[in-house]
Amino acid sequence: MKWVQTYDPLQNILLSALVAAIPLLLLLYMLGVKRSKGHHAAAVGTLSALVLAIGVWGMPVPYALSAVVNGAAFGIFPIIWIVITAIWVYNMTVESGEFEIIKNSLASITDDRRLQALLIAFAFGSFIEGTAGFGTPVAITAAMLVGLGFNPIYAAGICLIANTAPVAFGAIGIPIVVAAQVSGLDVMHISQIVGRQLPFLSFVVPLWLVVTMCGWKRSMEVLPAVLVTGFCFAGTQFITSNYVNPYLPDITSAVVTIVGLLVFLNFWKPENTWHFPDEPVTTGRVNLKYSKGEVLRAWGPYLILALLVFLWADDKYLRFKNVLVSIDQAMPWFSVSWPLLDGMVMKTAPVVAKETAYAAKYALNLLSAAGTAILISGLLSLFIIPNYGISRAVQCFGKTLKQLTFPICTIAMILGLAYIMNYSGMSSTLGLAFTATGALFPFFSPLLGWIGVFLTGSDTSSNALFGSMQKTAAEQVGIDPHLTVAANSSGGVTGKMISPQSISVATAATGLVGSEGDLFRFTVRHSMAMTLIVCILTYLQAYVLKFMLP
Repeated sequence: MKWVQTYDPLQNILLSALVAAIPLLLLLYMLGVKRSKGHHAAAVGTLSALVLAIGVWGMPVPYALSAVVNGAAFGIFPIIWIVITAIWVYNMTVESGEFEIIKNSLASITDDRRLQALLIAFAFGSFIEGTAGFGTPVAITAAMLVGLGFNPIYAAGICLIANTAPVAFGAIGIPIVVAAQVSGLDVMHISQIVGRQLPFLSFVVPLWLVVTMCGWKRSMEVLPAVLVTGFCFAGTQFITSNYVNPYLPDITSAVVTIVGLLVFLNFWKPENTWHFPDEPVTTGRVNLKYSKGEVLRAWGPYLILALLVFLWADDKYLRFKNVLVSIDQAMPWFSVSWPLLDGMVMKTAPVVAKETAYAAKYALNLLSAAGTAILISGLLSLFIIPNYGISRAVQCFGKTLKQLTFPICTIAMILGLAYIMNYSGMSSTLGLAFTATGALFPFFSPLLGWIGVFLTGSDTSSNALFGSMQKTAAEQVGIDPHLTVAANSSGGVTGKMISPQSISVATAATGLVGSEGDLFRFTVRHSMAMTLIVCILTYLQAYVLKFMLP
């Protein structure tokens, strides 16, 4: 029997929205106030959402339980699959001793923690976000920074903060493509508006990272490098998103930034080298102890990883992804109609123009998944990592699985929470409450994206969830719907750093499992501040700064 969603079960949209927000508020309380472990907070949030979906929104029990299990399955594959394989590759480089060469090669460029953060967390992380997305950049860069000697909480925190500027164009532009698909708007027009919002954040995020690490005074010592980083990334992001396409902004921006920063550091060094207070004082002059061949070999796994992740995501140029997907589609398990959910839930007005069946498919794309690309990169790395054979790699994989036991549980439950809120209509209730703000809607529009990413950990999922609603609300208010749909994506990037899914990835990568509450408290104020910037900018672009829009 089909069940039709209801969006105002209490006959007062604001009251209904307040009740719908209870699972999110519980998550915020558990992580931010009680500093609970991630899997404890996720369990409370998911259970409360399940009870409300059944008891208040009237969702049939079998459908509600099925939605949670469907979300958990998606959390395990493909999301957790990415995290497991990324941490496995890092663990192999540590066990083999190759990471010591990576550390020395970076220190020979700069031993300054501020500059290493710009290179690894911001620039290299943006490249991985541009090619893979979905938690991959945080998993890789946070682990690398800890290996370099960073304080773990700062390694995790600054990687989460850095993973804002590139998110909207991540995974070769898929968030923008999805936003265009669900709203029916022009993809290039949305890309251009996002490209006239995010560069403001992209320019300041490098400074934001450094100030977070060492304060204003010490940040001014590396201001030239910070400005080079911000200018290279923001400028390239603006040009690519406005005049090329929405698929390449992250990749081009990251490459230009890495090259620009490396060239700049050949001619300029800060007067003082900065390390965390609990680290030993160094002179900052580190000699490269290895040959160029050894350095290239040590970086080999990450070079292979970057190349394969790009190929796996490429459906625009070489179209390698299309080949992989076609092979997956030939497999009988590729697409499964999820039992007791697929087509059994009906979305209705005002979320959609007419009653529409809410699909619930589960794709087991074993070959084309980004995590598989990382797995293969790890296997190929065995040919270049010295004295490290397949048996050690298998043992390392087992250790990695054990290391990630609690993050796996956390991410699975968080995706279960997201799915039950989506299929029950609770997420739409929250969205409709924001659309009731009238002329102030442009200010609140980015908050919808923020909520969507907080829930799902994905800007793509947030755009799929709220993109159509953003368009409808903008048309009712009388503003350009391209602006609010773009703002959903721009606002969403600021929610990535506090998403329980992202925090679980970061704690897993840095050995902080069980400290999710501490990491949430570290990032939440940054998330709120950045969100406010996007909200103000969107409001001004709607009424005062219309000339900024294409």
